[in-house]
Amino acid sequence: QVQLVESGGGLVQPGGSLRLSCAASGSIFSTNNMGWYRQAPGKERELVAFIARSGGTNYADSMKGRFTISRDNAKNTVYLQMNSLKPEDTAVYYCNADIYTIEGRLINYWGQGTQVTVSS
Repeated sequence: QVQLVESGGGLVQPGGSLRLSCAASGSIFSTNNMGWYRQAPGKERELVAFIARSGGTNYADSMKGRFTISRDNAKNTVYLQMNSLKPEDTAVYYCNADIYTIEGRLINYWGQGTQVTVSS
């Protein structure tokens, strides 16, 4: 059994910053790609950014220059530093990870989501 637990969401004013964390725990051999998605009310879930185990990254165009994804492989944790936040960044942010389990399987997991609200 593997769990992804997100933290760091909350209410922030426009122009502010937040740092999200997502820690994977359980029957983990290693983590492969890890990433963040978000879903705003009435909209489809969309990719924010992902990071390979090697450190290579990819960002959605609207997040480039404002968001930074990073990871700590030793802690099986991925981070999302969000700066210059805008009201349109308001959404539930979900962690996603491809994990090799101790049993030798590659499985994609989702976290439960953390709310980010950008409002004055």
